[in-house]
Amino acid sequence: MKNQFLHEITPLTQSDCYTVFTRSKTGFDFPLHYHEEFELNAIFHGKGAQRVVGDHIGEIGDMELVLVGPNLKHAWFNHHLAKGAQIQEVTIQFHRDLLDEKMLRRNQLSFIRKMFEQSLRGILFSPETTEALAPRLLNLNQKHGFDGVLELLSILHDLSISRNMKLLADSPMSNEIFSHNSRRVQKAMEYMNHNFDKPVSLGEVARLASMTEVGFSRFFKSRTGNNFIDTLNDIRLGHASRMLIETTQTISEIAYHCGFNNIANFNRIFKKKKNCTPKEFRESYQRTAGTRVFI
Repeated sequence: MKNQFLHEITPLTQSDCYTVFTRSKTGFDFPLHYHEEFELNAIFHGKGAQRVVGDHIGEIGDMELVLVGPNLKHAWFNHHLAKGAQIQEVTIQFHRDLLDEKMLRRNQLSFIRKMFEQSLRGILFSPETTEALAPRLLNLNQKHGFDGVLELLSILHDLSISRNMKLLADSPMSNEIFSHNSRRVQKAMEYMNHNFDKPVSLGEVARLASMTEVGFSRFFKSRTGNNFIDTLNDIRLGHASRMLIETTQTISEIAYHCGFNNIANFNRIFKKKKNCTPKEFRESYQRTAGTRVFI
């Protein structure tokens, strides 16, 4: 197993509901990592690979379907995977607030709420459930707009009422889950998401929250787990990652469009946060035989 631990910043922006990445591959090479979003990961023809979720380590069968909660460490490794295996993988990532807390308290969503809570330990769904949902997972990238959102919600509902799901980690192993349920934090996040491409200072965001810079800085860290500048950089890097995937703009153009004042600073922060340079990130997607769709 690679001795790496990465905080992944996904290219999913606040304007998206989810992203689905469908690809063919011959092995697993992404390090142990975590991210803020939920992840539903389906693997086909991966027998012998190793699954790591929190403190759980296990060997997978020919197909599997796993739901990983926010900030839960996870990865798959080659392990005993047959040489030349032709793996098919579908990775769906969606925001933790795709369904907000009030909606999840409704009776009709009680099973999904429970599943989300259990996902903090990682959930392995039964082979029967995986096989039954495989066609819908493989075809999700063909759905568009509201139809795609409805299909994802339908898949989540069917998973939540399925039988014989298995919790993987012995106890919730995610990094601390912080609450964004604060009007001041929400206002600050909205401002940063709408103005990431412009200069944004701690002072102006603190004024929006009617707080001093020192007071807001402490408050923001206590509610989100991140400081102001790291959060702003994460938002900018998410948009930059999206542009590296979807556009042919130069890396310099993308850096300035996403609010970084110089290319050297952009390259340094990108490599620190994503463990690769912007150029390497773009090339890795170009080499991958697959499609990524944002809904």
